[in-house]
Amino acid sequence: MSLDDQERWNRQYAERAASERPSAFLQRMLDSAHWEIPTGRALDIACGSGRNALFLAARGFQVDAADISPIGLEQAAARARAKSLSISWQRADLQSTALPEAAYDLVVDINYLQRSLIAGLQVALKPGGWIVFETFLIDQQTIGHPKNPDYLLAHNELLNCFRGFRICYYCEGRSAEDGEPAFRAGLLAQKSS
Repeated sequence: MSLDDQERWNRQYAERAASERPSAFLQRMLDSAHWEIPTGRALDIACGSGRNALFLAARGFQVDAADISPIGLEQAAARARAKSLSISWQRADLQSTALPEAAYDLVVDINYLQRSLIAGLQVALKPGGWIVFETFLIDQQTIGHPKNPDYLLAHNELLNCFRGFRICYYCEGRSAEDGEPAFRAGLLAQKSS
């Protein structure tokens, strides 16, 4: 990301109140009785003001959370301190950051699409590790933000990105899970052991 992207995100975090609720999709995936995702080391990509990282830490995960915005990370760290949660906050430009190999039991990517990072997310998972990934579909252009196709998944694109994984759950379409109606695709997948 460029400095312009960092400044844009800094402005957004400075101007609006941070959401306290974790992603409804993430919560549903971790609460499901259909699979057991054990606690371990987790990575929250593009964590923003930390809503999902805080949720994971409260559930017992050892969390690394990365974002480009120092303001978002400062807000997240303050919220973690207030809740006595220990999280490793990492300022990172995900366009140029290399992820460690086989380091995480769980990777979470919510509302962030950087196609060049997907292979790195897969490599960062330990064998048997899990990924929860949810973001916007191309149909989102018809009802709201984002509109740039660089940040929107094609139909079945997310599913195809994880062909070598055990797909435990996949959905795409219109929903209103986190408030406003949106077209989204979501996936829970496990890396082979």
